[in-house]
Amino acid sequence: MPLARLEAERFRGLEPFAADVDPRYNLIVGPNASGKTSLLEALFFLGRGRSFRTRRVPALVRHGEADFQLVGTLRHQGLPVTLGIRAGRAGTEIHIGGEKVRSATELAAHFPPQIIDPEIHKLLEEGPAQRRKFIDWGVFHVEPTFLADWQRYHRALRQRNAALRAAGRGAPLAVWDDELVATGQRLADLRSSYLLQLEPFLRQAGRALLDLDVTLVHQAGWNSELSFTEALQRATERDHRHGVTHVGPHRADLSVRVDGEPARERVSRGQQKLLASALTLAQLSLQESLHPGRTALLLDDPAAELDAERLERLVALVRTLPVQLFVTSLRGDLDGLGTPGRRFHVEHGRLAAD
Repeated sequence: MPLARLEAERFRGLEPFAADVDPRYNLIVGPNASGKTSLLEALFFLGRGRSFRTRRVPALVRHGEADFQLVGTLRHQGLPVTLGIRAGRAGTEIHIGGEKVRSATELAAHFPPQIIDPEIHKLLEEGPAQRRKFIDWGVFHVEPTFLADWQRYHRALRQRNAALRAAGRGAPLAVWDDELVATGQRLADLRSSYLLQLEPFLRQAGRALLDLDVTLVHQAGWNSELSFTEALQRATERDHRHGVTHVGPHRADLSVRVDGEPARERVSRGQQKLLASALTLAQLSLQESLHPGRTALLLDDPAAELDAERLERLVALVRTLPVQLFVTSLRGDLDGLGTPGRRFHVEHGRLAAD
């Protein structure tokens, strides 16, 4: 269900626009600081309900305005489906098909974008939270029950932590422990199952981009030699002392291995970008294999971040993916991706179709 049209008002420094887009390949050309990345940010927000550049929604609103508005039109079995977002200091309101929805996760069921930008290396460099988000975004698109399980687990975790803080060492935890173990084990199993499905796609991408064998190890959030129940019991005294739960899926991580060794010990900074890109493209490939015609990839000026050989490898792999592409570039083309179905020019925040 590719995007067919995007409309934006009062979004960052972009002038109001309405643009029909190509279902396969869209190229956005313009000088630095012209608004190219802001356009990708609007696309990302339309599918995720958040930005990839900032957590502060008011920062996305054009100076002097109270909110911004995004409208996207998709085609599903020949019929239009409209996604609408109004967001600003007063909060975020989302409509799908004219009906108000509660959660931004419902957007992703229709338009799930992924992005490869200059910050992609943070997926490997930063803490476990980034990698948990990566895993959970993937599981969400594979396992229908995942979101409900995730919500149940985090609700039980909040209640257990509240009991620890309120009652100290005498806190009655059994009722929360039962729910935490039941939902937490389910969450860990879903993540492990997903990573097994992802690994063949990742190995293919790793060889294409780096000539390396890339594998994954899921660290569930507790000692792998113990059951979750045993790990929770062993950590009880420490939990009482600090008023917080120390083991569980909320502490999970993903270890990326290259030729059997931790990636951080084997790859350079430039290779980290390609490795993180491989993870993203593998995830897209798996999603597309399960739900054809739904996914979109946003590529933010890859020619500015990669040398000629690495760029050639990335472009060659991207070209094989049957996804909707939105690519920004300083130049009028990007060798290897072919002729864009739609070419746009951005300057001083103004978007025009060539």
